[in-house]
Amino acid sequence: MQQHGPDHSPDPAGPQVLGAADATGPAERIRYVEHRGKHVLLVDLGACTESQLLECIKAVPQYVTRQPEHSLLILGDFTGTHFSKEAIEQLKIAAVFDRPHILKSAWVLTDNLHKVLLDSIRTFSKRDIAVFSTREAALDYLAS
Repeated sequence: MQQHGPDHSPDPAGPQVLGAADATGPAERIRYVEHRGKHVLLVDLGACTESQLLECIKAVPQYVTRQPEHSLLILGDFTGTHFSKEAIEQLKIAAVFDRPHILKSAWVLTDNLHKVLLDSIRTFSKRDIAVFSTREAALDYLAS
């Protein structure tokens, strides 16, 4: 997996993988990666605090809306993240707003989002969001 900045250009310092403990703001958590020759917008929300989660959800549209309609592959990794009611509501809104630009989307969840809440996000946004237990499986799905 190779990482790229928001404009799809390769990072001059080379690929860097930030662990959840190292990533604090949207700039560190939202980035393009390459997997099997496909560009994927990775939104790494693993082990986020409530404020980090909300900040990142609000920042995603600036990446998504720069892309042509029905072109973007997007992966949200929510491993170990707690979802508040406010975060669920913000995810619903973001999922609707981003929908025209999304070709395929996948989320990594670790039993941290109840199926009823996930279904409410899918229904509200009218988006098919595939769910996986690992980032690698999600990336494989998006690249297929």
